[in-house]
Amino acid sequence: MTKHLRPAPAPGHMGVDYEERVDFARLRDYRLGRAKASLDASECGAFLLFDFYNIRYTTQTWIGGALGDKMSRYALLTRSEDAPYLWDFGSAVRHHQLYSNWLPDDNCRPGMLGLRGGVAPSVGLMETAVREIKGLLEDAGVADLPVGMDIVEPPFLFEMQRQGLKVVDCQQLMLDARQIKSSDEIMLLSQAAAMVDGVYQDIAEILKPGIRENQIVAHASKRLYEMGSDQVEAINAISGERCNPHPHNFTDRLIRPGDQAFFDIIHSYNGYRTCYYRTFGVGSSTPSQRDAYTKAREWMDASIEMIKPGVTTDQVAAVWPKAEEFGFDNELAAFGLQFGHGLGLGLHERPIISRLNSMKEPVELQEGMVFALETYCPATDGSSAARIEEEVVVTANGPQVLTLFPAQELFVANKY
Repeated sequence: MTKHLRPAPAPGHMGVDYEERVDFARLRDYRLGRAKASLDASECGAFLLFDFYNIRYTTQTWIGGALGDKMSRYALLTRSEDAPYLWDFGSAVRHHQLYSNWLPDDNCRPGMLGLRGGVAPSVGLMETAVREIKGLLEDAGVADLPVGMDIVEPPFLFEMQRQGLKVVDCQQLMLDARQIKSSDEIMLLSQAAAMVDGVYQDIAEILKPGIRENQIVAHASKRLYEMGSDQVEAINAISGERCNPHPHNFTDRLIRPGDQAFFDIIHSYNGYRTCYYRTFGVGSSTPSQRDAYTKAREWMDASIEMIKPGVTTDQVAAVWPKAEEFGFDNELAAFGLQFGHGLGLGLHERPIISRLNSMKEPVELQEGMVFALETYCPATDGSSAARIEEEVVVTANGPQVLTLFPAQELFVANKY
């Protein structure tokens, strides 16, 4: 008897007493545990984290990208202490002390390093911060061991070195920690995808001649926030002659009869992201548009068929066409068109699957990995193109697809 996979749960936004849904305490323990295991297995005495996805993964805190990407939030995770230290922006510290009760109050501290150069390093904020960090490392007994860092401003790195700290890379270690998703993470990813399922239904209904690409982006953004999205990171809306080559953006172009149009919706729910393309015909479709879609779907289905534990990423990439076979000079020029990438708190996590990198350093697929697979096929008319993306979970019984808006055939919206 064939064992069928049940759909990944997307139960809604509320916690209830009659169903097991996301257990956020369990989620926090899992993420911190994975990060600490990665630290303990490394040469480092501590991880000093500026990547705001790594900060969220270890401290379970978040503030918006307007402040979160200014390199003034950072976290310190040491071998000898259970909870990380967090330096954050202004009054956010007091908020964490009130509401993020898994962090000791003393571990939440104000941080300000210069807002990516807005305050010059000569003011001394970085020097003071490094002195504080070094003191904590000494208290933890790890000041003589390397400090792993993920991303850093050059003046801060120079100050670390000036004060005698040895810095090594830990981004690879943190991405390794983040690549296996727990059941709670998979449920959040499924919920995020379910929200996009609904947005694509809206797009199918409003995709008519006379609407602009940016109007569709505005409508999709509004619907996502209404449904509970915490960040609409980007929405690509690409139509007509803009489909080939793929520009990866949107404009104010008017949708016209017979256009081929594709969209990518990138948002997050409780931090967990989608990357979810769908292609439509507007009112009608041509043979060349349908042929391009059929090829893109065949490449997609071939790659999904490969997804199981033990398969390596070079084997997945090998089922996609070479760059020269769909009009590009080399794999670098075609990167991101036949492509796979991990999804989680970040948009591009492990594994990255493409002919550019996977043939050189293949990665073995493991149960619990979640990633998006993307294919692209230009049409013979010289301007149209098909773009498809599916998000999949690696399970012991094969791939589990999270993205459910119909995509086996070219969806023609509002047929004439």
